[in-house]
Formats: sequence, C-alpha cells, structure tokens
Amino acid sequence: MAIRNIREDGDDVLRKVCKPVEKMTERLSTLIDDMFDTMYEANGVGLAAPQVGVLRRIVVIDVMDGNPLVLVNPEIVEADGEQTGPEGCLSLPGLQGDVTRPNHVICKALDRDMNEITVEGEELLARAICHELDHLDGILYKDLAIDGLYKVEPVQPEESDDDFDEE
Repeated sequence: MAIRNIREDGDDVLRKVCKPVEKMTERLSTLIDDMFDTMYEANGVGLAAPQVGVLRRIVVIDVMDGNPLVLVNPEIVEADGEQTGPEGCLSLPGLQGDVTRPNHVICKALDRDMNEITVEGEELLARAICHELDHLDGILYKDLAIDGLYKVEPVQPEESDDDFDEE
C-alpha cells in the first residue's frame, strides 16, 4: 500500500468522465488500498480514483462511522430532502464552499469483490456519496458552490496535556 499524489484543481484529469470497471484486477485492488491510505493520510472522508490520476469509476468513503465503503461503478438511484452546508475537497486544499445536496441518497454499486451492494446514506454520508460520484463525471464541488469558495485554515492537531515533566 502506498500514498498517492492527489491531483489538484487545474489538472485536466479532474474534468474527465471515468470509465466503468469491467472486472476487478490485482492492480485495481491495490489502487483501492492506496486510495484509503491516501485519504486517511490527508484527513479526508472520501476520495475518487480520478483524484489520484486513474480514470475508473471507483470511490472510497469513510465518514468514521465504522463502515468504510468501496463503491465500484456507483450510481445514485434515489435522492430526497435537502441540506446546504460547507464542503471541502482534497483536490482544492484550503478552500470550502457552501453546496446544496440531497439529505438522503440510495446508491447502487459493486463492492471490491464485484458483488452488488446498496448503500443508503443521510446527512454527511449522503453529501460524501454525492461529492465523490460527481468526481467520476468531471464535476467539482466548486461548480455547485452557492457563493463561490472561501479560504479556511488547515486543522492543526490539538496540544496534549500529556507533554509535561514530572519532578
């Protein structure tokens, strides 16, 4: 497993439509592992294959609910409700924008073993699914941002009280 370079806004690969996965190969399985490692290293909750330069319909998502997801050839089959809130993206570091998304989605996909799965998500998971699936069609959240983008400060690790000297 390896950390891959995350492509940033302006890289043409982020604007291309990804090709479906016909069969799972060892190379694609390694890609999935690398995508999780890359996403965790960057403190993200989702990552799409084009963000690491691979034009395949694969996303990984982990909203820290104990259920990391691999979605191959995903498709939203139902969406309802509405939520508007800030979004960021590993491909647009230091920026956020307010985006309106469905509050509830049902997504059909294949898992890494190419078995059909259905994922139902609300709130953050629904937002992450929509955001990552947009990447597969060359859409960035900045295209949907209500009032454009704004800068945000990177999150710094909190200081710990464990760093004191006992005498």
